[in-house]
Amino acid sequence: MSNTIVRGTMLLTGATFLSKFLGMIYVIPFFALVGNEGGALYNFAYVPYNIFLSISTVGVPLAVSKFVSKYNSLEDYETGYRIFKSGMVLMAVTGFLAFIGLYASSGWIAALSIPNEPAKAEEAAFVIRMVSFALLVIPAMSIVRGFFQGYQSMGPTAVSQIVEQIVRIAFVLSGAFIVIKIYNGSIATAVGMATFAALIGALASCVVLWMYWRKRKAAILSNVNNQRFTYDIPMKKLFIELLSYAGPFIIVGLATSLYQLVDQFTFERSMTAVGLGEIWEITFSTINVYGHKIILIPVTIATGLSLAILPALTKSFTTNNKPVLFQQINQAFQIIIVLVLPASIGLAALADVAYGSLFTLENIDITAPLIVLYAPVSLLFAFFTVSAAVLQGINQQRFTVVSLAAGLLAKILLNIQLIHMFGAKGAIFGTALAVGIAVLLNLWRIHVSIQFSYKQTAKRALLVLIFSTVMFAVIYLLKWIFGYFLPYSESKFAALTMLIIGVIVGGAVYLWLAYASTLLERVLGNRVRVLNRIFHRRRS
Repeated sequence: MSNTIVRGTMLLTGATFLSKFLGMIYVIPFFALVGNEGGALYNFAYVPYNIFLSISTVGVPLAVSKFVSKYNSLEDYETGYRIFKSGMVLMAVTGFLAFIGLYASSGWIAALSIPNEPAKAEEAAFVIRMVSFALLVIPAMSIVRGFFQGYQSMGPTAVSQIVEQIVRIAFVLSGAFIVIKIYNGSIATAVGMATFAALIGALASCVVLWMYWRKRKAAILSNVNNQRFTYDIPMKKLFIELLSYAGPFIIVGLATSLYQLVDQFTFERSMTAVGLGEIWEITFSTINVYGHKIILIPVTIATGLSLAILPALTKSFTTNNKPVLFQQINQAFQIIIVLVLPASIGLAALADVAYGSLFTLENIDITAPLIVLYAPVSLLFAFFTVSAAVLQGINQQRFTVVSLAAGLLAKILLNIQLIHMFGAKGAIFGTALAVGIAVLLNLWRIHVSIQFSYKQTAKRALLVLIFSTVMFAVIYLLKWIFGYFLPYSESKFAALTMLIIGVIVGGAVYLWLAYASTLLERVLGNRVRVLNRIFHRRRS
């Protein structure tokens, strides 16, 4: 079990991390081309797009993963294959309807987002219309990934994610460069090309998945045709069961976009109301676009883990194997703590040099404090993603609707007041409060549903926090020493140098502490013994 989760997690996490890393790297030249104005326009399009995408898929792709895993464990391969075929048709229809909905509502969304600047609102509407075309392809493509994951095969998802991201980024940068540098076009046109790239990347992913399907179709159909029995469940009942799994997946997929949508509809007017209208684009793009790309890097660990753990959790719960189930849940939460917590604390320590070297040192006194505050929120995002996956695995998926609704309500009610009190930082406080409420409710539900104990996880979390604090202190000491001869607040090259030094030394300090204490081996298993070569330590 442990090896299955760790192997699947590492594969999907590696692919998702690479995808997110590429997604962060490309915004560096993208920022140079379109700046804060383009970043804000980009976000105005992608937030509603992500919401329409989640609604159009109705959580079906990930639900298919759980569904197929469940019936495969019962040796009923035909039932999983039937729901896969029907789901493809459903996703094609809902994707088309979502495309029509987003395209038609683009003007209304843009006007609500930028009420004080009609010309800029029209540019935002154009960008929203350009990204809407991706909805014609992505829902149907995603269900194929879910089907493979149900067979606990993570390769197709991993490879298609990477190819999709590479093709999308190539189109984004080449399109924006041609529009701005060659044809001297507007930023809005360049950003429109960038959002249209979502469709191009999705088509590339479809090609990869089709190639995997050609290779594995014979084996899959052999299982279906040669099985000894089937439950022969009517399609209506299958869809009812599938949608009972799928509904909460919509909530998980919508979570971050809904928080950002609250910012999108309240940020500009709130900042203007408190006399900070001149910097609303800078701070908004820092929090919701460029800074968000940075803080999502640690969260990719949680994304890969949630995808990898769900089929295994479902199997353990279906077979009522509680010892294995508790071990899987403990391992899932501890992987998050061991990897995401130090990453978020390290990012907070290096916020100024990270944002300065990757994007710009201009207004760093405004942007860096925002990243410092936003970095720890990545741990909350990670816990929400994984705790929601655990709830899915133990058949408590409906509760995610309650937890997200509670958090979202807090964000809606308090966001404007928090921005009025703290400026741009208030939006971060609102998001942290919202996600924190959702996480606490999810953890409580897991505990009361299966009498799961967090004692072991809490003890290891305390140890990781101590190690991370030591790492934080070392990084700050390094910045203080190097600050005497390395002007990292004035030079992007110096900032990049300081960032590299901080990441290497800080990471090595934490890694050594976690390794020497046997924490890594207890959480991740024997695979970490490869570090013996680095730290020259023998274990019995």
